[in-house]
Amino acid sequence: PVPAPRLRILLGKSIAIGPGKAELLRLIEETGSISAAAREMGMSYRRAWTLVETMNGAFREPLVEAATGGRGGGGARVTDFGREALAKYQAMEEKALGSVTAEMDAFAELLDPAYVETEE
Repeated sequence: PVPAPRLRILLGKSIAIGPGKAELLRLIEETGSISAAAREMGMSYRRAWTLVETMNGAFREPLVEAATGGRGGGGARVTDFGREALAKYQAMEEKALGSVTAEMDAFAELLDPAYVETEE
């Protein structure tokens, strides 16, 4: 695996948005569902909902709006504000990655390629 920097935006001790939350937002936008996005990421609905609540609390406006279930089913949508926040995060992430490419190549030489930690 190739090492890569990961951008996280902290608000106090909480991560307002980072790679996982950005991917969750992208998948909610794509699927229209928190539970479908969670399944795609291999996480529980409860964990996904907690991440959405954290993001919604960290920003001035909600990034995700959820509809209650029932006959028509529930669902969720990324708000216009959420799409704007995600686009700005992705732009920062791309800029950050591009700005440290040479340093990452040099840094990668210090790492042991046999060491790969599996995510749970």
